[in-house]
Amino acid sequence: MAPLLSVNNLSTHFFTGNGVVKAVDQISYELNAGETLGIVGESGCGKSVSALSLLRLIPNPPGKIVGGEILFEGRDLLKANKKELSHIRGNRIAMIFQEPMTSLNPVHRIGCQVREPLMVHQKMKKHRATAEAIGALKKVQIPDSESRIDDFPHQFSGGMRQRAMIAMGLTCAPKLIIADEPTTALDVTIQAQLLSLMKQLTRETGTALIIITHNLGIIARYADRVNVMYAGRIVEKAAATDLYRHPKHPYTIGLMASVPQLDQDIKSRLTPIEGQPPDLADLPSGCAFAPRCRFAVEKCRMEAPRLRPVSGGHEIACWVDVE
Repeated sequence: MAPLLSVNNLSTHFFTGNGVVKAVDQISYELNAGETLGIVGESGCGKSVSALSLLRLIPNPPGKIVGGEILFEGRDLLKANKKELSHIRGNRIAMIFQEPMTSLNPVHRIGCQVREPLMVHQKMKKHRATAEAIGALKKVQIPDSESRIDDFPHQFSGGMRQRAMIAMGLTCAPKLIIADEPTTALDVTIQAQLLSLMKQLTRETGTALIIITHNLGIIARYADRVNVMYAGRIVEKAAATDLYRHPKHPYTIGLMASVPQLDQDIKSRLTPIEGQPPDLADLPSGCAFAPRCRFAVEKCRMEAPRLRPVSGGHEIACWVDVE
């Protein structure tokens, strides 16, 4: 069976006065129906830009998708026209953005915005779409949904606005949900409830889910597979259980070592990754992680590695085998 989503050599660059910023540089991966993919990495590594590229939401200028293909249900989204994209966005592919205050329209009521995808894509009448919107708000634990549906975004707390965004994304039962830091403004209890809800949707309807987050704990619990990004590239791909038990790339090893573990000695110190991420407009000639890597050899500084298999389904972009 063909994958639901296949991304091949996708590159997205920003053309600025300081040079070309290679925010996404030839990334490739696949996603099957009902599967949850986690994308992790430091701020500025290209996670969010890669997600926005899938729906061609990159602001141009200065950004531009300069190469690759994005096959969704067999169709290359980079070749789709505006009408086709309008049908896909919010209907077949839903995106839950990181900052709800800039994503929700401040002059429209919450109910108007949550029911809009149903009226546009499902052609529902307003009365039925309103009832469905109230049900969606209840699913994401918004109390008194029948009355709060008439509130404006500024009348919701930050956490409630994020829950409304998630409700909006779920209304049309899309085939793919892209969640960009979906639980940033929520407390841990609500985080677990909403992530469990999205995970349940993938099991019941075959919806695929992409979770973009800094939180390695969320990825460990909810993702089936993981892409680790650094400096615009995927440096490691693996099943979630395999990645956490046996990280292979020096960067991933560094990420794991910098996070506290429940079973570690309370007196032990975390090990940070030394140095700073590179300037994407002025990347080093070899591996972008080499200046921060304690395992780097001369070849790492001369030539950028490509992903290579190291075990079943586990790939790394590294010249060194780290044990």
